[in-house]
Amino acid sequence: MIRPSTDLTVYLCREPVDMRKQIDGLALLVQEAMELNPFDKALFVFGNRQRDKVKLLFWERNGFVVWYKRLERERFKWPTHLEGDSVTLSGQELNWLLDGYDLKAMQPHKALNFQCVG
Repeated sequence: MIRPSTDLTVYLCREPVDMRKQIDGLALLVQEAMELNPFDKALFVFGNRQRDKVKLLFWERNGFVVWYKRLERERFKWPTHLEGDSVTLSGQELNWLLDGYDLKAMQPHKALNFQCVG
């Protein structure tokens, strides 16, 4: 997966988000629910209720970029040990979260190896 730079400020929305939301809906959530500026040099992270999907929103110079990841098995381990509706993570913590680590226990998901049958 192409990963964003680890030197960015990362804001994680702790509440589940409808994954049908696109750029405008996510930017509105950043502005209204998280009370942050979606045009800041920061990365905004959203997850669905089942915690098997995640979207990342980032303003890059002249437009928004959205990353989307869906897990085939397992769930993202949303940090429950941090306070607030939105929490700040480091770029490294975001990468650990995307890799399946529980940030509190530091235990990763199992790696999956699928093959196409053809």
